[in-house]
Amino acid sequence: MASNMISATRYAWLQASDLHKEVYQHLALYVPKIYCLGPNLNPSSEDLLAPLLLLAPLEWYLLGEEPALALARLENSSQPSQLCGHVFKVGEPTYSCRSASHTPDVHKHMTTSGGGGFCDCGDTEAWKKGPYCHKHQANSSDCSLQDPLAQLSEDMVARGYNIFSVVLKYAVDMLTWDKEDLLPPGDRGDTYYCMLFNDEVHTYEQVIYTLQKAVNCTQKEAVSFATTVDREGRKSVRFGDFQFCDQAKAVIVRNTSRQSRPLRVQVMHSSVVAHQCFALRTLTWLGHIIASSDGLRRLLCQVGLQNGPEGENSSLVDTLMLCDSKMWKGARNVYHQLLMNSLLMDLKYKKLFALQFAKNYESLQSDYVRDDHDREFSITDLSVQIFTVPSLARMLMVEENLMTTIIRTFVDHLRHRDLQGRFQFERYTALQAFKFRRVQSLIGDLKYVLITRPTEWSDQLREKFLEGLDSFLELLKCMQGMDPVVRQVGQHIEMEPEWEAAFTLQMKLTHIITLMQEWCSTDETVLIRAYQKCLTALSQCHGGFTDGKQPISLSLAGHMVDTIRYPVSQERVSIHLPVSRLLAGLHVLLSKTDLANRSPEQLPLSELSPPMLIEHPLRCLVLCAQVHAGMWRRNGFSLINQIYYYHNVKCRVEMFDKDIIMLQVGASMMDPNHFLMVLLSRFELFHIFSSADCRRRYRDANKDVVQQNNTLIEEMLHLIIMIVGERYVQGVGQVEASDDIRREIIHQLSIRPMAHSELVKALPENENKETGLERVIGSVALFKKPGVTGRGLYELRPESTKHFNLYFHHYSRADQSKAEEAQRKLRKQNGEDSALPPPCPPPLCPLLAGVVGLLQSDVLLAVVSAVLQWTTEPSGGHWTESMLQRVLHLVAMALLEEKQQLESSSGDDDITFTFNSKISRPGEAPSTSGSILALLESLQNAPHLEAHKDMIQWVLKMVFTIKTMREQHTASTSAVNATGERDQAERKRKAEMARLRREKVMAQMCEMQKHFINENKELFQQTYALTGGPLAEDPEVLVCVGPRLPGPGPRRRQVVTCILCQEEEEVRAAGRAMVLAAFVQRSTVLSKNRTRSPPDPEHHDPLFMHPDLAFATHTASCGHIMHATCWQRYFEAVQAKEQRRQQRLRVHTSYDVENGEFLCPLCECLSNTVIPLLGGAQGTIQPSLEAWIKSSCHQRASPAGPPSPVPDQNQQTQSGPPSAPPDQSHLQGMITTFGTATYKVGLKVHPNDQDPRVPVMSWASCAYTIQTIVFHLTEYTQCVCVCVCVCVALVPGASSANTPCILDIDMFHLLIYTSVCVSSSALPEVSSGWQLWRCVQSGLLPFLRSAAIFFHHLNAVETPPELHVAGPDQWEALCSYLSLPSNLLQLYYRERSVMEALLQGCPRSGGDKSRAPTLCLVCGALLCSQSYCCQTEVEGHDVGACTAHTYSCGAGLGLFLRVRESQVLFLAGKTKGCFYPPPYLDDYGETDQGLRRGNPLRLCPERYRKIQKLWQQHSVTEEIGHAQEANQSLVGIDWQHL
Repeated sequence: MASNMISATRYAWLQASDLHKEVYQHLALYVPKIYCLGPNLNPSSEDLLAPLLLLAPLEWYLLGEEPALALARLENSSQPSQLCGHVFKVGEPTYSCRSASHTPDVHKHMTTSGGGGFCDCGDTEAWKKGPYCHKHQANSSDCSLQDPLAQLSEDMVARGYNIFSVVLKYAVDMLTWDKEDLLPPGDRGDTYYCMLFNDEVHTYEQVIYTLQKAVNCTQKEAVSFATTVDREGRKSVRFGDFQFCDQAKAVIVRNTSRQSRPLRVQVMHSSVVAHQCFALRTLTWLGHIIASSDGLRRLLCQVGLQNGPEGENSSLVDTLMLCDSKMWKGARNVYHQLLMNSLLMDLKYKKLFALQFAKNYESLQSDYVRDDHDREFSITDLSVQIFTVPSLARMLMVEENLMTTIIRTFVDHLRHRDLQGRFQFERYTALQAFKFRRVQSLIGDLKYVLITRPTEWSDQLREKFLEGLDSFLELLKCMQGMDPVVRQVGQHIEMEPEWEAAFTLQMKLTHIITLMQEWCSTDETVLIRAYQKCLTALSQCHGGFTDGKQPISLSLAGHMVDTIRYPVSQERVSIHLPVSRLLAGLHVLLSKTDLANRSPEQLPLSELSPPMLIEHPLRCLVLCAQVHAGMWRRNGFSLINQIYYYHNVKCRVEMFDKDIIMLQVGASMMDPNHFLMVLLSRFELFHIFSSADCRRRYRDANKDVVQQNNTLIEEMLHLIIMIVGERYVQGVGQVEASDDIRREIIHQLSIRPMAHSELVKALPENENKETGLERVIGSVALFKKPGVTGRGLYELRPESTKHFNLYFHHYSRADQSKAEEAQRKLRKQNGEDSALPPPCPPPLCPLLAGVVGLLQSDVLLAVVSAVLQWTTEPSGGHWTESMLQRVLHLVAMALLEEKQQLESSSGDDDITFTFNSKISRPGEAPSTSGSILALLESLQNAPHLEAHKDMIQWVLKMVFTIKTMREQHTASTSAVNATGERDQAERKRKAEMARLRREKVMAQMCEMQKHFINENKELFQQTYALTGGPLAEDPEVLVCVGPRLPGPGPRRRQVVTCILCQEEEEVRAAGRAMVLAAFVQRSTVLSKNRTRSPPDPEHHDPLFMHPDLAFATHTASCGHIMHATCWQRYFEAVQAKEQRRQQRLRVHTSYDVENGEFLCPLCECLSNTVIPLLGGAQGTIQPSLEAWIKSSCHQRASPAGPPSPVPDQNQQTQSGPPSAPPDQSHLQGMITTFGTATYKVGLKVHPNDQDPRVPVMSWASCAYTIQTIVFHLTEYTQCVCVCVCVCVALVPGASSANTPCILDIDMFHLLIYTSVCVSSSALPEVSSGWQLWRCVQSGLLPFLRSAAIFFHHLNAVETPPELHVAGPDQWEALCSYLSLPSNLLQLYYRERSVMEALLQGCPRSGGDKSRAPTLCLVCGALLCSQSYCCQTEVEGHDVGACTAHTYSCGAGLGLFLRVRESQVLFLAGKTKGCFYPPPYLDDYGETDQGLRRGNPLRLCPERYRKIQKLWQQHSVTEEIGHAQEANQSLVGIDWQHL
């Protein structure tokens, strides 16, 4: 019947003159009958009927035959695309190669996708090399030259065009339907849906609460609704007539509109919803159809991009894009997927789609800014797939002026300006701030367009780029001088001004500015015109910077300059100067390309005004100096934060560094004396150095003013050092590109050894998020691999220390202090002096060669001379040691500069740098007395300058060296050689003395060892006899249990110290009771059956422990001892403190007092009970095995049953007179306290010390603790207890019907109860007697080790030395120590009567992927963490999947690996948890929590064993406690939701 209907429908469509009408009538008839027939959707029914009644006729009409056969035939004949086209889902693992990829930061090494990404495999333009994987190899023929439609018949092309036009038009019409008063054709029922839509403003909790009130649903139903809305974008929350649904809508709107805009909720007719559901299904169907044929894909692309009757930009694809923000999340995802599978997979139509995308770019971005969905769900997110293709980006720049469009669209959204037209963020509303965050995505698009520099330029590309540069300069002009600050005087600023937005904009544009400069560097014509445009823009901003300012004339050291008076401490200053800094970058490019020398007529160098160039960068640097001097304290933290980011690695490349370069440009073009006088004027220090007697300024000066001036002098001298010495930028100095990053690494490692991640954070990143570290790190540093803890570290190579510069311009004051201390310490270790001279700088480029003139200028010499004169007297506050240190550094730099010129020159005529001769002449300024050289010679022996003596001597030696070089024109002098030879001889003498001292110490140690052996010959002989003789035959062998147990000997005296009162106490039964802090917890560490449910605490008998050890009780102790009374007082104080705390302040802490928890007073380990410390144990005579069996049978036959083992054991382990000592009741109370704790925690019941299970639980905890110790010490993976005898019941007899089978009992627990060594389990299948014996031995060893530990502590018998060494050869020693035969056959014959009575038988033994997948490290279960959909109820509370899993797997404890975050999670109960470093390390020995760096990670066995050790030793709870004590922010995390 269905086939007849399909045939009839197909025939009617083929004969129809209006196919559009026929198809719409068919859909109008059947769609409302299949979709949305009730309050709950029925996917199974829809999936069955829709393909049969709706999709099958479409397929038959299109293909003309059986669809499956036709599609298979098309797929075989179609040539597969070389493009992968896979669309990444949210959280899907991705990988990319940075060295081979052009794409910047779309996909990095080992990360997870944010969704919406497109796999670049097979795209030749996305990769530098190797674009194909083995699945997408390059086609042998060029498919781009073939028309895919040629593979289809003309009839199929015609039918395909018709049906695609109808279906795609139908889907677009329904998805963009906004006529609520009109219904699509078809059955018009009266049922409606109240449809709730997703937004990114309201939280889960708000939506859940609102739905509970609006539709009267349960919390679980509301959680389900909210989860679906978040995943799909919309969900029907009510079904019925219009009024019924409108009531729910009103409640939802009213409850969510109080603090923000309300949730979007709409009452929709069921027919509309039905057609929209099928419209999504048709888009998915279209994607399936075109995947089989490139021809059908090309046909769909034609239909989608064909303009409609409205004209240009009216195609169906345009309609979808322009209505993107009106659709819900699910609809967007479906049609985005179709666009990527069709238009982006066809290279021809990808270009056409890119053109349409660029034409609609401004509208699309405006819609996105107004929308509230994340960018991954917006059509604008496809920009990364288009703009990162170099050919498309160039085409769009030329044809659609894309660069200008992006910049102007960005500027149009930032309309808040001040009177000068600069951006103003001061009074931003919440809505404006929201739009500002969203509009930043346009900067990312501009970055994609510029990410690949052009290798060939066309005239059109030049013009469009320069037009875009004009727009970019307009943007920068709006930023030039924004957010100016004025020094606050008198009172503190009342309200902190807004500053974050401006710096956010600066950080976003940093890479754009760099890319602009790189584009300009690839073409000289573009560079020259860009430089002219930038200079013009700067002149427009600051051309009249002298207007309205007071002109002044400055005179110093015989020089005069005219400038303006501009006190930075009184005027407005701005940190934001992007136009000036862009010009500095372009000037460096001119210097690098040497255009100024080759084509000076093309450059506007004559138009440059050096005072204008340096004015604003200099003001900014003076502002920083004054802030460091404490002059701007009343301006609050906003200014401090701006200064911090100005120097921060994220901003400094295009801020601080460019300001230094601009000052270097100005200094190279100005007279050096004039430059320095302007510098002194802006620092407001000119009056100090221009007075006749510089020291007169201190006579009447305020102490604070003097201190500020001292700091300003230090900062000014540091600035001069940076201007002259920072030459490691290409274009400033004659260096390579890698020299700059190499120098950065050297100075970072000069502070201390650093991990790879620390170095990466300290280095600037380029637009591809690369630092260049890997290319140069091997030449300057050595890598030290990490151990079990810590990280791998890079250490500076010794030969790289010569490049250390104490005044490195990127050092903060703290970094400089640390680096100085580290380098002085290193030089002291190497036997060198403490001087830290500057390194030899590289030569300057010709365009900036004039900068070195500052070092020999008269003004600088006057400043140096003044400072040296001040230092002749002990400091009285008028000078500082830092000031002197900077002056000496400047003198050293000048001497090195002169030495380099002498070494590279051919004669005296070539040398223009004469600093040495100038400092040898008496000063010409009135304030100087004698030459600078004479001052230095007088200071070298000054007692108050002892710390600078080495540096002064270094300077004097360099003066002498230069003088000799000038006289003799030789590389070195005999005096210098003699000095070097003396230094070398002195170092050799010290090394020889150290060698002799080491040899003397080693000889003394050898003599002491021989003397010790001679004095203890008997001891060594006894040890040899003990290890070499037969163990079974030695009558002195140590035995800890059995009839051969030695009798009571003299009791060893044990004296301990209470950690609370610090009193010493001897441990004895008659003394004061001593206790150990301990922690009792349920454990599943040794569990071999994690599916077993916890036992019923009311009816569980703990006497017989099952051998799978599914649930047990573990006791751990930190080992710190207290008096019982001291501990009681301490615990009562902790309880009282907690009770005094207000209820609202009782947050979750690392311990729960109500459950008896406390922290050890000394080490703060988590504890919940105490273990009484008993007196030294004494061995007692024990019966043989046969005697014990008879006694046990007699006791079992008696009505009273076996007595509790606790009193007997206590009687055995205590010594003293028969009468009870006075403190024994207190000791008994501590025993009861410990027993009650094991009972309460182990069974999870209320305390009851009268329950007969209390002593059994104590010994069960003892047994399990020993087993875990043995498990950890031997590192075996499975505890198997094997015995050759297998018993059906514990004791034979008819009365044993209710006794558990011995196969269901853990023998070591039974040993602790009975002190008899019996064990049983199933034997593995073996092939020989020898193999059987080895299996028995390996199975019994864990049991014997546990028994040895137990009896060692019980009977206080020393262990033989053989047991102190781990290894497989412990069988004989263990058997001897436990008084057991080492051969099981001997056991059988020796106890034959007993064994035959016991042996009675043979052994027998009976949809969307999770965004936070989490792996249980205990059992391997994969869980969905931190998700509402997987929450369960535990003990009346909703908890996450991980918390719920801990109760079934780890008795409340859990270890989890958060896979996508590469993070280990520890959980203990519902309120405690912490994060722990994962066991995965990268090649640099570091973890990558959150996969932020993206380096490949590999499992570190040592780190994994450490986590395993924490679990095996039951230290997880302790680790959580320590973590929460150290980091209080962990306490506020809702761990139960994980």
